[in-house]
Amino acid sequence: MSEAISTSSTAPAAANEFSLAEARRIVGDFFRPVPWIYWTDLLVSYAVGMTAFSFVLRPERLADNGLWQIEALAGSTAWVWPARIALFVISALLIYRCSLFIHELVHIPANQFTAFRFVWNLLVGIPFLIPTFVYYTHIDHHRRKHYGTDEDGEYIPLANMPRWQTLWYLSQTFLIPVLAIIRWGVLTPITWFSPRVRDWVHRHASSMIMDPKYLRPLPTKRTLRIIRLQEIGCLVVIWFIAFRMLYAGGILFEQKLSPWFLVQAYCTAVFIVGINALRTLGAHRWIGDGTQMTFVEQMLDSVNYPYHPFTGGLWAPVGLRFHALHHIFPSMPYHALPEAHRRLMRDLPADSPYRRCDETTLTHALAVLWRRARANG
Repeated sequence: MSEAISTSSTAPAAANEFSLAEARRIVGDFFRPVPWIYWTDLLVSYAVGMTAFSFVLRPERLADNGLWQIEALAGSTAWVWPARIALFVISALLIYRCSLFIHELVHIPANQFTAFRFVWNLLVGIPFLIPTFVYYTHIDHHRRKHYGTDEDGEYIPLANMPRWQTLWYLSQTFLIPVLAIIRWGVLTPITWFSPRVRDWVHRHASSMIMDPKYLRPLPTKRTLRIIRLQEIGCLVVIWFIAFRMLYAGGILFEQKLSPWFLVQAYCTAVFIVGINALRTLGAHRWIGDGTQMTFVEQMLDSVNYPYHPFTGGLWAPVGLRFHALHHIFPSMPYHALPEAHRRLMRDLPADSPYRRCDETTLTHALAVLWRRARANG
């Protein structure tokens, strides 16, 4: 992709070249989510991911349990660390995939997929400290009048800022898991007794966002009830793990949790937050200037990665390879995006601005962002 795309010169000329009605006509039969795809994807990914997670610290149990019968490895320990690393990567990537279903859930009406939403929170959202309510603000990222402005907590005009801003954003990867423990394990009970702390925590520490200056609007009473239930769940998870680190006894808790469990959990969290941060940097071109952008400008500022579906599906799972298409049709289910993109590329006019949303690889997109940031720095 050319680096010459700019919101000031490209979008006005292209504004009359893209017809949303025509695009919807082309992909009009791709808007119904298929429940069995969601359920199968989530449950299989979760089962394999958590099984791999449970064997990371002691991969030799695979052989002990008869799951791994290779006589050449008997009595040898040379395979342990390669197996440990492989299990760690597999578990982290699959937990990452499970986590990103939160993006689908925020775009599905609240009265739909209720069982799936409940199970996702029970298995993933609450245990991994990302309950669905922290992503409610994502809708602002899709409001045309909010995208790229101060009302959008998921946008920073990094291409028009010095490079250190990008590095600062990435450096938070190592701090976020610790802040999550403080948010759910320490601040949550305090908010029950202090309305002032309650409001501060909700505005400043209850959203999955990029911009630390973003202030989340205060919730309605109905939303606050949902928030408190999910907060309690996260608090119970943290206190239960702390209890298991300190106590052993009875049939259920024969041994304390090893301190290495916390090391593994932290490394897994850093891996997931880090790869998601890189994915986020590649999801847009970040060439906004803080003012309201037109629909076509927003589309051209977003990126599709239609090539390399296997590797792309690892770092941008659950349909997030097609971020420009997602910004055109936010309600389109993730499993329909690849075919919808193929049909748009087949049927849209040859000069459609949508064709300029494609990128070849994430590394190329990040290199372009880096060069733009240096020029503007």
